[in-house]
Amino acid sequence: MTSAGATPERRAEESARRSVAAVWRIEAARIVATLTRFTGDFALAEDLAQEALADALAQWPERGVPRSPAAWLTAVAKRKAIDHWRRRERYDERIAAIAHDLEHEQDEAADALPWDPDEIDDDVLRLVFTACHPVLSPQARVALTLRVVAGLETREIARAFLVPVATIQQRIVRAKQALAEADVPFETPDRAARAARLGAVLATLYLLFTEGHAATAGDEWMRPDLAREALRLARTLAALQPDEPEVHGLLALLELTAARFPARLDETGEPVLLADQDRRRWDRAAIRRGRASLRRAEAFGRGLGSYGLQAAIAECHAVAADVDSTDWARVVAAYEGLERIAPSPVVTLNRAVAVSMAEGPEAALAIVDGLADAKPLAIGHLLPSVRGELLARLGRAEEARAAFALAAERTQNARERAVLLAKAAARA
Repeated sequence: MTSAGATPERRAEESARRSVAAVWRIEAARIVATLTRFTGDFALAEDLAQEALADALAQWPERGVPRSPAAWLTAVAKRKAIDHWRRRERYDERIAAIAHDLEHEQDEAADALPWDPDEIDDDVLRLVFTACHPVLSPQARVALTLRVVAGLETREIARAFLVPVATIQQRIVRAKQALAEADVPFETPDRAARAARLGAVLATLYLLFTEGHAATAGDEWMRPDLAREALRLARTLAALQPDEPEVHGLLALLELTAARFPARLDETGEPVLLADQDRRRWDRAAIRRGRASLRRAEAFGRGLGSYGLQAAIAECHAVAADVDSTDWARVVAAYEGLERIAPSPVVTLNRAVAVSMAEGPEAALAIVDGLADAKPLAIGHLLPSVRGELLARLGRAEEARAAFALAAERTQNARERAVLLAKAAARA
């Protein structure tokens, strides 16, 4: 926050810094994808984008924020790319190669089909497939994608995965090196390569949406822009891979979850929990789209995967008139299915919440207490938050207050902290 006594220069610098941060959060993926296509080098593209950001921080305080900040950053980065090639004495070669490519594209344009169903005509999705190349470990894929596609800062990614910042930095650096050493091209992978990377791509889109649905850090509870981008990419992927049930399962999950966005914040921007949301504000068109995608996933007859099961849970909420009329038995059954195919402490914690609604808080508390030492729940805010809710329903006010206070201490999101502290205060 800008101090009232700050100098005009200081205020301009802080305003420019906020503008740069906002543009990077919203446009990072498109900027880096455009630069990767321009340079043919993923790591170089990200470096050029960062250099352009540094120029913006230096110039925007004096010259003002340009009318199209993303275009300005992209143009500056492209000029830096040309300078880079000049310094490496490859300028003429590179320009000749670009000219050859353009001529080749023009020669083929007349005979080309108007639309190639195997072509990813989306630079950001192509960027995701590049970042999910098998030469990278699963952890490196996630870290690199969240950094480049989601525009998250390294410290935010570290908080999301409960690891030191230095660990994430090393993963990102090593990921770039691995892509460079393997000479991974920025191009549409063929069907076989896409199939090999599909699981990683789906996991990445899910993580992007999850960060938009509930930000791991910062002053805002949600990042709708990031969630919408993940949803857009999921729709594009479903059109590209119509024969993959889990693609439709993921799309169903994102549509049904996004349908609740209009009711998740009140007029002042404060979070509104599911039980208190005005369901008349939910996006009915998104619910219809989500249910249609879920039916497509089910139609393959192979059984639902992890995303499809989560979508089935989201559907239970979407069709219920209120919390009490939700089919909690079906929700519990879906979570039990999830535990069989994708077990994790978080899935078990979510099952406990459903059990509390289907069977009562005492049965659920036994499940939650059994997770006390499970990582990463043992050091995060989710476990004490759920435990506080169960204790409050059992009338154990003092224990509930302590649990909510512990959850508030552990969360990195300011809005969520405020909600938890209010719950703790209500039990004092």
